[in-house]
Formats: sequence, structure tokens, C-alpha cells
Amino acid sequence: MKLNDLKPNVGSSKNGKRVGRGIGSGKGKTCGVGQKGQKARSGVAINGYEGGQMPLYQRLPKRGFTNIFRKQYATVTLARLQEALDSKKLDAKNTIDQETLVAAKIVKKTKHGVRILGTGEITTKITLNVAGATAGAIAAVEKAGGKIDVIAAKEFPARKVKTNTEPKVRKGKKKVSK
Repeated sequence: MKLNDLKPNVGSSKNGKRVGRGIGSGKGKTCGVGQKGQKARSGVAINGYEGGQMPLYQRLPKRGFTNIFRKQYATVTLARLQEALDSKKLDAKNTIDQETLVAAKIVKKTKHGVRILGTGEITTKITLNVAGATAGAIAAVEKAGGKIDVIAAKEFPARKVKTNTEPKVRKGKKKVSK
């Protein structure tokens, strides 16, 4: 066997489409992309564009409201807390707060604080110092002999609003009256 005898298995490789090789090939002239314009160019994706007609997403009615100032809490269930206590990630003797939960990798990050949810059961007596808790979670922790202290949620500074009370001073040529 020589190098010039080597060839791929039958059907494993295919020749590329040869475009722009004359009218008889079926893929000549415009090469299968139609006439001129934006869609004849490569890399064009016009999502939602309906040829100048009002797009569907603009025709449908809009409902509701999104509060951009809402509080975003990291949530932890009682079952997750009990699991962390059993695996010795948390110490029940110390007060468990937001920083302790982040250090134990129970929550990734606390934007406005941590909120305890009443899902699952807890049997260990613990003291929690968090930004919020459901009524079921408070009842379950108190039933186990523990206590939840709800602190104020972490406040982020308000968005800076540009207030320009000074008049705009233009720099450059001064008008000269004749």
C-alpha cells in the first residue's frame, strides 16, 4: 500500500457543494442565496422582524408590572439547614447568620439577605439571625427549642439620578454684536 492508494471509506466523506460555476450547475449566479439584499449576506438573523408588518410581540396586549426595587432574598429551607447541621458544616452552638451560611456554602451570595422557608423539619436547637422567615419556619424552629431573629433587609444605595440645576455653559466663540 502506498500513500497515493489511500482513500476514505465509501460514503464517509462527501464533496462540498460547488457554487457559482455556471447556469448549468443549478447553483450558479446567485449561488442559492436569492437576490441581493440583507438576507443574501452571511450572518444575518432578523428575529421578530415581519417585513414591516407590526410584529406579533407588539400586537399582543401587555399586562402586569415588574417592581425594579423589589427585595431579592437567598432562600434556605429547614431541611437544608438540618442537613448542614448533621454534616457539621454549621455549628448549632453559635448564632447562624448570613455570613455563616455563605462561609458554609449553603447559599452562594446574599443580595438583600437570607430568608428561611418552612419546608422540611428541624430537630436541632439553633439561633438564626436572618433577614426574613416564613411563619411556618419560625414555628418549627421554636418547636425545636430555637429562635429566629429577623433583622432589617440589607439596603442598597438608591440609584443616582442626575440633577443638573446649573445652566449649561457653552464654550467656544462668543457672539459679538455690531
